[in-house]
Amino acid sequence: MATLGAFAGDHTSYLIGHLAGPRLYGWARPGSRRRAALDRASRLLAARGGVLLVTARYVPGLRTAVTLTAGAVGWPLRRFTPFAALAALTWAGWSAGIGYVGGLAFERDPLRGLLLGLGLALALAALGEGLRFLLHRRRSSDDTTASGDTGAERTPTEVGAG
Repeated sequence: MATLGAFAGDHTSYLIGHLAGPRLYGWARPGSRRRAALDRASRLLAARGGVLLVTARYVPGLRTAVTLTAGAVGWPLRRFTPFAALAALTWAGWSAGIGYVGGLAFERDPLRGLLLGLGLALALAALGEGLRFLLHRRRSSDDTTASGDTGAERTPTEVGAG
């Protein structure tokens, strides 16, 4: 049932994106940032759509964004459907397996299972935020280096001002 629900949900999201796509393109004037984002999404789906769709199934929120976008940019349904089926099948199997193993491991102490789950979720969130921070910091230093601005010419008040 989980596989069918995931598969139907992906197609519902795709349909919503497909119906909204013409309106989105109407709002996105050629040369605008919005149009550039739609064009990038279309190119990304054309190049790596299957991998992106299957991977997104495992990331909360990303699945919805990818399936809506696939419909909106007109990624062919005949290409979408097999990858959505694979994503739904693997995700349902993975989720059932985790539930089974977790049920066996924490059958006598469900509070410990809850605490482990919360701890893992917090650790993964902290890891993600740490990586995001480091990438942002790296990009900022790359931008500064590329522009030739080493900060040496700045006065102390300009350094604090950003």
